[in-house]
Amino acid sequence: MRVIVVGAGVIGLTCAVRLAESGYEVAVLARDLPLETTSSVAGAIWGPYLAEPADRVAQWARTSYDEFTKLAESEPSVQLRHGRSLLVEQTPNPAWADALPDLTRVASPPVGFADGWAFTAPVVEMPKYLPALVKRLENAGGTLTRAALSGLPSTADLVVNCTGLGARLTAADPTVTPVRGQVLSVAQCGLSEWLIADQPDSTTFVIPRSQDVIVGGTSEPGDWNLAADPATSKAILDRASELVPQLRKATVLRARVGLRPSRPQIRCELVDKVIHCYGHGGSGVTLSWGCADEVLALTNGL
Repeated sequence: MRVIVVGAGVIGLTCAVRLAESGYEVAVLARDLPLETTSSVAGAIWGPYLAEPADRVAQWARTSYDEFTKLAESEPSVQLRHGRSLLVEQTPNPAWADALPDLTRVASPPVGFADGWAFTAPVVEMPKYLPALVKRLENAGGTLTRAALSGLPSTADLVVNCTGLGARLTAADPTVTPVRGQVLSVAQCGLSEWLIADQPDSTTFVIPRSQDVIVGGTSEPGDWNLAADPATSKAILDRASELVPQLRKATVLRARVGLRPSRPQIRCELVDKVIHCYGHGGSGVTLSWGCADEVLALTNGL
């Protein structure tokens, strides 16, 4: 069976890898190549964010956690790192908590926080991981081609629509809308543990990688602006430095913006000869392998 996957972000590439490694003839077509996509901007720590419905998200997240844990043994761009998620209110464990073998409560949250979880999570370095996915795809016989499409192609046995915000066009779906996220990359300053802090008017995150630290961020629904704002960068770094003082002296390398493809619910379903898989919000990496497995199951059922 010949399958065309449209979209080369983390969802499209992961679906393509799963299909190609399962024996399907796979071609990926995309307007933006992997390092040009929103996925390339992501801090990419495992953890569902801006994604519904909760039950399916939890299932996809568990599958992906297990897959990334295996990948961390052989893929340098995937690392398991311990860290803390801080909360301003007492909060029950999330639906996906059972995916985490070492989840514990933060015994003494810092001033300003009432609760928190500590656990080990996969951290995925997207500038290295996306090319690694492309290599896996090509090793399995698949191809990746830049193509500016005005709609979904009709020249394959099956099309997998992983176009993110592009689904406004490819699926005529206006319910997919951007949630703008601005992040900073700063030079590594000796950090090994991640931190996510939910604050009343923002979420601050500090995600160490091998050569840099991703510091964020913003969550701005309906904002299409891809230009990084210097004042926003300063506010992000000031907030993060209050929580992680080592960042005060860190060298800022660059600021970037990504538009998360938000939707009231993720769409992952077969309609005629098209599998739609888009609307992952801020959870593309977190749900990628779970959704790819579902796409494979739908394909095998044809």
